[in-house]
Amino acid sequence: MPLARWCGGQYKERVATDGRQKMNDAASLTDPSCARTPERWARFRFGVVGQLLAAPPAPGELQAQLRVLAAESWRHPVTGQPVHFGLSTIERWYYAARAARDPVQALTRRPRSDQGTHRAISSRAAEWLSTQYREHPSWTYQLHADNLAVRLEADPASGPIPSYASVKRFLQAHGMIKRPRRGPARSPGARQAETRYEAREVRSYQSEYVNALWHLDFHHGSVRVLLANGQWAYPLLLGILDDHSRLGCHAQWYLTEGAEELVHGLGQAFQKRGLPRALMSDNGSAMIAAETRQGLERLGILHELTLPFSPYQNGKQETWWNQVEGRLLPMLEGVPDLTLAQLNEATLAWLEIEYQRRPHRELGQRTPLQCFLEGRDVGRPTPSGDALREAFTAEITRSQRRSDGTLSLLGRRFEIPSRYRHFARVHVRYAAWDLSHVHLVDPLSGTLLARLYPLDKARNAEGQRAPKPALIDAPTTEPASGMAPLLQKILRQYATTGLPPAYLPKDDLPPLPPTP
Repeated sequence: MPLARWCGGQYKERVATDGRQKMNDAASLTDPSCARTPERWARFRFGVVGQLLAAPPAPGELQAQLRVLAAESWRHPVTGQPVHFGLSTIERWYYAARAARDPVQALTRRPRSDQGTHRAISSRAAEWLSTQYREHPSWTYQLHADNLAVRLEADPASGPIPSYASVKRFLQAHGMIKRPRRGPARSPGARQAETRYEAREVRSYQSEYVNALWHLDFHHGSVRVLLANGQWAYPLLLGILDDHSRLGCHAQWYLTEGAEELVHGLGQAFQKRGLPRALMSDNGSAMIAAETRQGLERLGILHELTLPFSPYQNGKQETWWNQVEGRLLPMLEGVPDLTLAQLNEATLAWLEIEYQRRPHRELGQRTPLQCFLEGRDVGRPTPSGDALREAFTAEITRSQRRSDGTLSLLGRRFEIPSRYRHFARVHVRYAAWDLSHVHLVDPLSGTLLARLYPLDKARNAEGQRAPKPALIDAPTTEPASGMAPLLQKILRQYATTGLPPAYLPKDDLPPLPPTP
């Protein structure tokens, strides 16, 4: 009699050959619908007794057919090895399936009574492990197991020493998974980041529109370049990504990580892709510099900073570094004397030709360039290069020296036009890396009033002086006439009191000269 087994909703015929054992179809073991072990066992058992249910044997023939099934060799549903089952076992499967409304469910393995518990971990050991993990979440499972063993050796009454596998299963079952250390150990910022990570969910996100959010960060590259001075250096890559399309807005290698390099690369990204609505970065010194923060504010770009010791918030940027390290830099390993110019040229070529045009899994197999062009763009036009340079400056206040009309800025003195000599405190806008463009600004409107130049003492020593513009009308040179109005008013008020003069008059004549 041909037998069939049930798996994935279909019967599969078992082919019998002369002189060989009959085994169920091995291909069914890899069926995705039978991936779970309890389901595999239930469907396997139903495949054994299913023909008996479909064609019930005549009275008195059940035992004979059960003996035939018990004599056959079956392939184990989990290991795939040949296995035999006794008559009583198959008989028990048959009656269980026949009496149930859902025969497959009735043949499922029952969960163990101790399922969900850890018999190898005593209650005292479980308490120690929980406390140990709270104090040291960055420890490895092996380190937890070794420290627990030392405690249990000192206190045998607390229970036996569990194996490494038991400790690992216990920790993983209770969510006590090894986590990387967030910042310096026991620092206030690291503790705050750890508490926040435990209290708040971490979810993936994506902006709905193009240019709604950009990501920016520096990456320490693993390749070194040869400088013109004959030294080797490891450059840093400034990468700027669009959140919606994953498009690389700009990428450039620099030797240092400063506000000057950040503004230099960010300005190029603006000129290529337009102005975004928001920009996310970490709390690096270049990102929180006054020039960067105030420049983004003047351009109307919301600057979002990731929380301290929480790089997962800028996860798209961190993932992009894997592309750089895994595809771009390995292709440069054969260049013996790689220069910074060659590295930047290769990076921009790889970015525009391969990365931008390669299907992205998170974008539904669309390319970043395609997603950027087809998405709804909420960006704005980019201002001119001069406007960008003036935007990324820091605005500070300084006191004007009344003696020569100058102010001090980063150890240098700058001359203030004489028409502003009446300002006691002046507002100045400048970039620390470019003191050739320093401007005097209106503190109320932010309008640039004048450009300030460094003090040139050698030129001033020539004695040539520009005419000083008048701030008010020139004072008259004629003497004042009469008594001042205020004093006249005081005298009138004093006269109305009727009081006599509060002094004793004295003869105004000069004394006579003495007689000889």
